[in-house]
Amino acid sequence: MPVAICVNRHVWFDTKIKHYKLYYDGQHYVKDKRFDSLHELVADGLVTLYMEANAAPYIELMDSFNNYEKSPYMTLNRLKRRAVASRRADLTTATDSFLQKEVKHSEIPQLDTKDESITEAVTCEGLISETVDYDKPHAFKIHTFKGLNWCEFCGNFLWGFTAQGVKCEDCGFSAHSKCSEKVPCDCCPDLKQLRGVFGIDLTTLVKAHRTARPFVVDKCISEIERRGLDAEGLYRVSGFAEEIETLKLALDKDGDQADVGSEMYENINVIAGTLKLYLRLLPIPLVTFETHPAVIKAAQLKSIEKQIVGIKDALTLLPAAHYNTLKYLMEHLNRVIQQQSTNKMTAHNLSTVFAPTLMPAPDLTKCGGLPGMTYEISALETMITHQQTIFN
Repeated sequence: MPVAICVNRHVWFDTKIKHYKLYYDGQHYVKDKRFDSLHELVADGLVTLYMEANAAPYIELMDSFNNYEKSPYMTLNRLKRRAVASRRADLTTATDSFLQKEVKHSEIPQLDTKDESITEAVTCEGLISETVDYDKPHAFKIHTFKGLNWCEFCGNFLWGFTAQGVKCEDCGFSAHSKCSEKVPCDCCPDLKQLRGVFGIDLTTLVKAHRTARPFVVDKCISEIERRGLDAEGLYRVSGFAEEIETLKLALDKDGDQADVGSEMYENINVIAGTLKLYLRLLPIPLVTFETHPAVIKAAQLKSIEKQIVGIKDALTLLPAAHYNTLKYLMEHLNRVIQQQSTNKMTAHNLSTVFAPTLMPAPDLTKCGGLPGMTYEISALETMITHQQTIFN
């Protein structure tokens, strides 16, 4: 790994001497900006110095904007404004085709979360119709823009030769680094920006597909409950790896149109294995790293009554999409244990299978090796057994 070299440099600019530290580790860089050549670094530095010296009032005016709706972007870029408004209107009128299919349960539980970004429509006669719009922060990354580009928040020019600003990886929103700190959590991911389904952030996926939960979860659970609840060793017995990979590729390519029926995948363990794979590949686990400590603390309480209350409170820390997906999964696993006389899967068995996937340790380096999952298993077992109390 190359060692960074630091060099002090002095520049005479606008009748003043300015002092800088420049670094080199195979590339020249200053703070977050990297340059392939010294010429590019000097050119970008001169532009920045000139802007800071001659455009201070202008930059201060740009920095004063703190209201997205009143920013120049909303008046200067009317075409994109209409497009965003149209996408949001669709969120309140469009109903996902999969959620309109017949639900086989006699009672459809209501979504229960403190996040106000969730709106539910009507459930009747075994059919569910949901319109859900989750708040999602932008996934900004430093970006080098080609040609002339403007900040979509303040409407001003993105100056410089490289790393002029940031760009959202999910929706393509471009902004100055400072402006990006003020952009609200209103990212509308574009399906064209997403590569498949597996390994995609959960909130990003459901917001892009306009669903309450990832369609992979709904599709797999629906198929398992249709023909596999009595399968011995469900979720414990592995399906064929090749078939799981085939189904994964089909879901990545065809989305909710992928065929998971018995004619394609006779072995129900392939469907169960694909569901576990999806949950395992989430970049942020279903029980997020921020929520994990609170859940473990609740699981360590003495009485089961206190544990239930503690876990219920801890789960309110989850993002809304994670909460709704976990709630749906726990309801499903509760139905699995109701068939334990035939499938041999108790709440403890299921918790042992799912704990490493749903609740991985936030920091493995502190564990000095593989962490014990005692409290994670206990917490999940409580969620499965007492799901109605915890989630309702």
